[in-house]
Amino acid sequence: VSAEEASKDFSMTVFHTNDTHAHLENIPYFAALLKEKRAEVPHNVLLHAGDVFSGTLYFNEFQGQADLAFMNYFGYDAMTFGNHEFDLGTSVVGHKGLADFVKGAEFPFVSANVNFSADSHFDGLQSREVTAEPENGKIFNGIVKEVDGEKVGIFGLTTEETVAISSPEQIEFTNYITEAKAAVAAFEEMGINKIIALTHIGFDDNAAVDNDQELAKNVPGIDIIVGGHTHSKLEEPKVIEGESGPVVIVQAEQYHNYLGQLDVTFDENGVIKEYNGVLHAVDTKEGEKDAEAEELLKPYYDQVDSTMTSPTGGVAEVFLSGLRNLGGVRAGETNLGNIITDGMLGKAKEIDPDVSIAFQNGGGIRASIDKGEVTYGDVLTVLPFGNNLAIMELSGAELRETFEHSVKEYPKENGGFLHVAGMQVIFDGTAEPGKRIVSLKIAGKEVEADKMYKAATNVFTARGGDGFEAL
Repeated sequence: VSAEEASKDFSMTVFHTNDTHAHLENIPYFAALLKEKRAEVPHNVLLHAGDVFSGTLYFNEFQGQADLAFMNYFGYDAMTFGNHEFDLGTSVVGHKGLADFVKGAEFPFVSANVNFSADSHFDGLQSREVTAEPENGKIFNGIVKEVDGEKVGIFGLTTEETVAISSPEQIEFTNYITEAKAAVAAFEEMGINKIIALTHIGFDDNAAVDNDQELAKNVPGIDIIVGGHTHSKLEEPKVIEGESGPVVIVQAEQYHNYLGQLDVTFDENGVIKEYNGVLHAVDTKEGEKDAEAEELLKPYYDQVDSTMTSPTGGVAEVFLSGLRNLGGVRAGETNLGNIITDGMLGKAKEIDPDVSIAFQNGGGIRASIDKGEVTYGDVLTVLPFGNNLAIMELSGAELRETFEHSVKEYPKENGGFLHVAGMQVIFDGTAEPGKRIVSLKIAGKEVEADKMYKAATNVFTARGGDGFEAL
């Protein structure tokens, strides 16, 4: 490369996080790592690909405000909305918590395919445009960010599945490809040829709905996709050769466990010619802590800690097993698994009396409960994922396929081993996989292949997690 050509190149760094889900327990370590890495590369942006909400008591207690304190402290440049940002829609005050989160942000939000106009909480907060003059605490389709004198376009997308897996209520979602093309066209009209899509549509999620790889293939002009939603740990960026040059896709797992860093060099036409992506692990054993972040965390931690230790009112009269060892939750039912599914079934029947069964994946049961008083902390340690309850209608044939899948690995451990309520399952663990179910009975009657049944489970399993294709 001649010196003249090289002088027209532009290099920058994208730091990124996603799916942090109110995990602030390791935030002083994350803060120290972020400070150290940013000091090494002055020309950078810091982006969040959504799902700050839901997952720990830091959310239950503070509805995003604890997370926001840290996002403002770190100086994020932009965030897009994840599906969990819309979890509060059915609460008494609706999306007030999300609107307050937006208003308090010292950075703009990018969201090209979400329309907030029907929800009055967001009056005056959203401009449906790509802007070169973004304001903090406001929502835009896309923004222009100046990095070392160069203009970079950043726009946002959220999965359309949010309608099915969260509670957006009046908030509407439009097609991601259509909106992405419009955002890219708007940037190009402004003479901007370096474009980042900040997305919460998933790396390898259902392609029929939306995902980052489909976005890369179908929308020319995008250079970088900073993704979330599937909690994918992309140790190296995935590169898709698009018609306007390479598209580099990155995602940084979850829960502030990693800080993503992507170093890129663009040529004078805004095409990526070099890139290097890495996930820096947040080391909570040997790592440094940031003293300011520790101080910022303390009042939030103190409140969360007192809730963690407060009693639910329940008392365990025996040891409730969430163990993984021999006879554990991933290869057999346990008393704890049965309490969980009984609880799911009871709650689901309040919503829809026709629900007859409930099931829970063993891999989602993360701890045991000792004999004695049960605290909120115990419950959250057992079921930490903040999964909503899902109700689905299935044919008897689909139920059989689901339970064949549940026991196909037996006696080996399998996170998809299902604990059940309202149902009796008999299987032969020595038969060939796929032909192991001997009997499925609901209310003492054998399940019929073409009859429909209503079942309750968690959203993860309902969406086909653990390979449950039939669901």
